[in-house]
Amino acid sequence: MRSPIPNLQEKILGIRNSLRPGQQQMADWESGPLAISAVPGAGKSTGMAAAAAIAIARQYQRSSLRRHLVVVTFTRSAAANIKAKIRKFLRDNLSIPQTGFFVYTLHGLALNIASRHSDLSGLQLENVTLITPTQSNRFIRTAVEQWIGNNPGIYLRLLEGHQFDGEETERLRRQSVLRTEVLPELANTVIHEAKSSGISPEKLREWSKQITDEYAILSVAAGLYEQYQNLMRSRDFIDYDDMILAALRVLENDSARRIEQNQVFAVFEDEAQDSSPLQTQLLEILASDGGDEEDNFSLLTPHSPLNLVRVGDPNQAINSTFTPADPIYFRQFCEECDRIKRLATMDQAGRSTRIIIEAANFALKWINNQSLATTNNKQQTPDNRQVPFRLQTIRPVEVNDPQTNANPAAVGGGLELYTPRDIHHTVELLSQRVIELFGEDPTKNSAAILVRENRQGRWLAEALTSVCKEHNIILYDVGERDRRSHVPQEILGLLQFCDRPHSPDYLKAALEALVQRQLIPTQDLNALASLPEEFLYPGPLAVPQPETVEKAARLCRSLLRARLELPLYQLISFLALTLNYDQAELATADKLAERVNQQIAGNSSMGGMLSALSEIVSSERFEPVETEDSEERYTRPGQLTIITMHKAKGLDWDYVFLPFLHENLIPGRFWVPPQKQFLGDFTLSEVARAQIRAALHGESTIPNVTQAWEQAKNLKISEEYRLLYVAMTRGKRLVWMSAAQKAPFTWSKPDNLQEQAPCPVFPALKRQFPECVMNLGTDKK
Repeated sequence: MRSPIPNLQEKILGIRNSLRPGQQQMADWESGPLAISAVPGAGKSTGMAAAAAIAIARQYQRSSLRRHLVVVTFTRSAAANIKAKIRKFLRDNLSIPQTGFFVYTLHGLALNIASRHSDLSGLQLENVTLITPTQSNRFIRTAVEQWIGNNPGIYLRLLEGHQFDGEETERLRRQSVLRTEVLPELANTVIHEAKSSGISPEKLREWSKQITDEYAILSVAAGLYEQYQNLMRSRDFIDYDDMILAALRVLENDSARRIEQNQVFAVFEDEAQDSSPLQTQLLEILASDGGDEEDNFSLLTPHSPLNLVRVGDPNQAINSTFTPADPIYFRQFCEECDRIKRLATMDQAGRSTRIIIEAANFALKWINNQSLATTNNKQQTPDNRQVPFRLQTIRPVEVNDPQTNANPAAVGGGLELYTPRDIHHTVELLSQRVIELFGEDPTKNSAAILVRENRQGRWLAEALTSVCKEHNIILYDVGERDRRSHVPQEILGLLQFCDRPHSPDYLKAALEALVQRQLIPTQDLNALASLPEEFLYPGPLAVPQPETVEKAARLCRSLLRARLELPLYQLISFLALTLNYDQAELATADKLAERVNQQIAGNSSMGGMLSALSEIVSSERFEPVETEDSEERYTRPGQLTIITMHKAKGLDWDYVFLPFLHENLIPGRFWVPPQKQFLGDFTLSEVARAQIRAALHGESTIPNVTQAWEQAKNLKISEEYRLLYVAMTRGKRLVWMSAAQKAPFTWSKPDNLQEQAPCPVFPALKRQFPECVMNLGTDKK
């Protein structure tokens, strides 16, 4: 009788031979550390699923060892996707049980470890509550108020700013800015940066002594962080960062660490460029072979006990300016692995047609060269942090590649570069191209318009609705669906104002909702909110209000009148109409009103209504769970999807449109909003972030305010360019790019058109690919 083992070996070989060279290096892994730097479209999730299945099969052969593989990825949808792929390989290709592995998000893994050893983690799950980001923000606001009460002297120094004449109206305006914007932003940034790196408030204070700055920014941040931690502890609340810290507390214990390590034969991490220092530390401890190494798990040697495979693309790191993720850690892991010959590069990609690959490669090199020229006169060093990209060229696949229709034929030129007169002309050209593309066979192909911010998406959706309707093209605005989840939040904001109109905070929140809905013009809301009575009901001797202020005041007064004249159960529907909601949003508001009215049936009062609404908003459970996989919703054939560049990561379409590529958005200007300029030409939160990162990266000195602001600016520019690179590499057969001569300075006022410079890489692409520049006399080639 033939042994089943050689049979399994043949099946393993069958999977391996169906992979590309870069994917095969992953599949050949048997032990030790391995870094895989993968280009967009290289098939890293398929490669990782195949390599995971092969590793599980090899472990299955050694049936005496009952250890499992831990696969970690960034989001729940990615975890579900990779789990399905691994199961398919185990079932269809290897014919072995679909067990021997677990797939987690990083926080899910941490929670699992922490809850198994609650005595060590300090996490008694029946006693503590995990709070969502929205609730965390409310705690931050409370922490800010408490910090102000405890530190009147430092607060006064911030209030004075660079200069202050003591005028009462200006003092109230500055108070509003500090309490509702500057200090919450500083607290939010620093708490997440510090906690996700294992930094305590005491450590921040220590670092602050190394710098002299007029506001002692890191010291203020440490006080806010401490206040937040005390609040959380007093109420038995934890946030997502606490889960990682709790798991690490467990792994500090020798016996618990061995128990956890002995259950795991290896750890595979996807999207490794998005890891924070503590998350990396957690995976390295878990992936270690046990033994007595207490620390320094990341010390890599060719015979390292670290069974860790990390896959990522530092060039697709697009979360580091609003989360603690930093691509530097994955870059360092790649460099360490390279030194011991354990770095694999997946540089062949079958997603896009060749011209799109050439354009993305050109953009990457051009941006890096510009960056080096402006920062250090082209003295390039291997780990230069000033360069946005790791030098990694995308290559088309080989002729006999297993992927069907790899590097597909281009449609049109494959790359089309337009310079419309203005944004209205942009819509004309874009509509015309969409009609042509969908006219051939709408059910076959998928298309998306990628925008830099939601307001552009909203404007485009309005402009394209009638054209799409006329030509039977399904228009799917992802931002509009996301906005519906803001309905409870906006209604709550307006109701809180109706209940307490003299509260500056509630008035400002209501005004923000009205500006967001474009019902009143953008203006300095802090000035209006600082004196509610004067704004709402100016006396006969008051200075006449400008028209923009008067419009806002009239709308606010009409809300207060409705509060007095309408029965409670009609209020939510009235507010929804006032906010000019569309049909879908009105339906959401009706559903909300029905639910709130049911909840307060026995206690029909404004207090009861506010309490019920607050509970709905804080639980974040109002929106129905989508049954269809979100990726499928976004990429359906025959549909034109409007989606932000951030949300598009990991997805692809046959045709991708990138309109509005202007310098003021990509790479954008790092500027200080006028209302915060009294503090100086920098923002406290960005300076603190750059100082913390410099200390974490082991730089010899912590930068002063000017240097930190410069570093923050470089980080932002790099990330914006990586975002454009991600957007360009979503297209399979056509990437359509445009930068209109005239566009809004800010998309909150889309009618205010001005001459706008294109994103700097756009003219460079036109010079490099002259055959792709569209002659607008004929509109197409």
